[in-house]
Amino acid sequence: MAEETRIHLIRHGEVFNPDGILYGRIPGFRLSDTGRGQAVAAAEMLADRDIVAVIASPLQRAQETAAPIAARHNLPIDTDENLIESTNVFEGKRVSPGDGAWRNPRFWWHLRNPLRPTWGESYDQIAARMATAVDKARFRAAGHEAVCVSHQLPVWTVRQYLSGHRLWHDPRRRQCDVGSVTTLIYDGDRLADVEYRVPAGG
Repeated sequence: MAEETRIHLIRHGEVFNPDGILYGRIPGFRLSDTGRGQAVAAAEMLADRDIVAVIASPLQRAQETAAPIAARHNLPIDTDENLIESTNVFEGKRVSPGDGAWRNPRFWWHLRNPLRPTWGESYDQIAARMATAVDKARFRAAGHEAVCVSHQLPVWTVRQYLSGHRLWHDPRRRQCDVGSVTTLIYDGDRLADVEYRVPAGG
């Protein structure tokens, strides 16, 4: 058996977002009190793991989620732009069903092809950059474990890609709750298994 390497893909904790907008890559969105608790729960779950690197998206909510994990292991937080949230034309707008930007006909063109999708960064682009981030973390942590803190769509997309599943999907069916940990278990260069946990509860 080749050496085992684990990459823990963590979705950041809940965000303080009283206006209910799609915040995307907008800077300054921090964790809520609940989100900070979720970050601590992830850190506690991983406290005894053999973690040698903590890497995060540059966005504030990801950096704040990574902080207690890095502190537990006495490691710095390294930033990887490949872990950033996907682009979206609805960024900064309300997109809840029944209200917000989706009711405006001038945005309907962006919804023409959900398989691509046409409202933002393509699934192929997300998968490619996230796979690059995972590979860099895996080589760096070979025989050990690393944490990568990212965002829901990027985490779910790279999980689908590395598992050999189709990339287009129903967003309501993503297994990627806030504060969740998706662990990629490698046997050498081969993805042997995927584990999913929500340390703070579903």
